[in-house]
Amino acid sequence: MRNILIPLILFFGLMTNINAEVKRITSGNENAKIIIIAYESLTCSHCANFHKDIYPKLKKDFIDPGFVKIEFRHFPLDVAAFNAAKISQCHQNKSLTILESLYSNQQVWVKGNTVEEVNNNLKEFLINEGFNINYENCINNKEIEDFVLNDRIEGTKKFKVNATPTIIINNEKFEKTLNYKNLKKYLEKLI
Repeated sequence: MRNILIPLILFFGLMTNINAEVKRITSGNENAKIIIIAYESLTCSHCANFHKDIYPKLKKDFIDPGFVKIEFRHFPLDVAAFNAAKISQCHQNKSLTILESLYSNQQVWVKGNTVEEVNNNLKEFLINEGFNINYENCINNKEIEDFVLNDRIEGTKKFKVNATPTIIINNEKFEKTLNYKNLKKYLEKLI
């Protein structure tokens, strides 16, 4: 199941017809001096750990005080992550809440031997969490699909992203081991 999207992306190339209503999932001050881009895959356990262990501290120390804005960008590693990414973009005024819920409950819905089983678990999870989402409409929405694929294409072309999570800070790839101590030290030098 992993890396099945790479041939799809190479086949379709860079998608262009993106609906202006599809917006990035962000947190923080729009005019922050420091912009972090987090390339993530919703089925990646390291990405879930980032949301559990690093993001809350980053939010408390840097995002909430207005120093940092973070943009969550999609880099799906498999079809299940691709569908979950589309779901996270589907309900724009709740996108960050949905994204955080998908990461914090990853083990609940990322299970099964086939994409169909994972999709069914994802549908059931969304219902159980009370997210009012039309699953079929979301995963079949061409504008959202193009938006997600464009994130992955741009990440590969512009930042040479090849693993998740990959952190970009003010257009520079964060090359140190991704833990809060290293990230905090790096950010403090930029403030």
